[in-house]
Amino acid sequence: MPRTRKPIKVKEPIRLRTKELANGSKSLYLDIYRNGKRTYEYLKMYLIPETDRNARQQNETTMAAANAIKSKRIIELTSGEAGIMNHKDKVYLLDWMQLYKEEQKKRGKKNTGQIKSVTDILKEYAGERFTLNQIDLTFCHGYIDYMLTSYRPKGKPLSASTRNTYYQIFNGALNAAVRAKRILKNPFNEMEKSEKPKMPESVRSYMTIEEVRSLIATPMQNEGVKSAYLFSCFCGLRISDIIGLQWKDVFIDNGQYRLAVAMQKTKEPIYLPLSNEALKWMPERGDKTADDHVFDLPSGINQLIKPWAKAAGISKRFTFHTARHTFATMMLTLGADLYTVSKLLGHTSVKMTQVYAKIVNKKKDDAVNLTNGLFD
Repeated sequence: MPRTRKPIKVKEPIRLRTKELANGSKSLYLDIYRNGKRTYEYLKMYLIPETDRNARQQNETTMAAANAIKSKRIIELTSGEAGIMNHKDKVYLLDWMQLYKEEQKKRGKKNTGQIKSVTDILKEYAGERFTLNQIDLTFCHGYIDYMLTSYRPKGKPLSASTRNTYYQIFNGALNAAVRAKRILKNPFNEMEKSEKPKMPESVRSYMTIEEVRSLIATPMQNEGVKSAYLFSCFCGLRISDIIGLQWKDVFIDNGQYRLAVAMQKTKEPIYLPLSNEALKWMPERGDKTADDHVFDLPSGINQLIKPWAKAAGISKRFTFHTARHTFATMMLTLGADLYTVSKLLGHTSVKMTQVYAKIVNKKKDDAVNLTNGLFD
């Protein structure tokens, strides 16, 4: 008698699973596995302990709803991979970019001008009738190539840093479309890292210790601005944070002066210890209240400090932000570790601080190479 073959069980790309909660309930979520990658979608639906008939019926209703969502997700996934999209989901790319710009503005982001520039590029590159669901890896490669070879605002090619910014903007817009379930995936995620625009290594202008001494010795018409710059050299605060600094942000902890600052750029709160050198350049409080500003600074500071730098014999690029670069390189040169300097600067990642480490390493190389040829 021939053996009956068991039917082949097809593995579903999405499975409905539960997670035990402390209160005895179970949270329902989708376990999505496709192309070697696993993601999860928590449904915010829960099974309660089945203590009576009503509880069992409630759980049956919840499971039916969860399975319906699961089936819908499977259809969306497989349809998208087959290139099938429901007509009612058709969204024009330029409309999505406009919506993305409005959402970023609501969130207080300051990149709306850059989003408009990216939208203009996409309009030139793809036209007005291109839809989100038409975007694939080839389109994304073409977008990068178009910025590199064809797009010429004011007749000039885009700089490497601008290309990187415009890539990041479009990548962010596509990630937002994935989150909004307008598209199933962002093709940029399939692109090799070497194919993506890179941010060129920035050149950070900073003052050497000798140049800081020269600035201290050189008088300036507005001594308040001079004090603010030198204060930044010894604490690393940005000009925006110094302008916003109030006396209530200054306190003493076990004999150590500190600042409690929410960084204007990153919103990252830091508790910054102040050295004696930094305190030398902080104004006297006098009768000022807690809500009064520590520094009383005019507008146009960068224009005010340039004659001062020139008088001090400094010919390199000089802006107020060089004080922050000076603090970072000074700390690393004097032996502070990269992690500590990163925290003092309020960086959200040590990677942001590594550019200063490269500067210090270059200084070490230059110092060692001073002996080259001396004994030939």
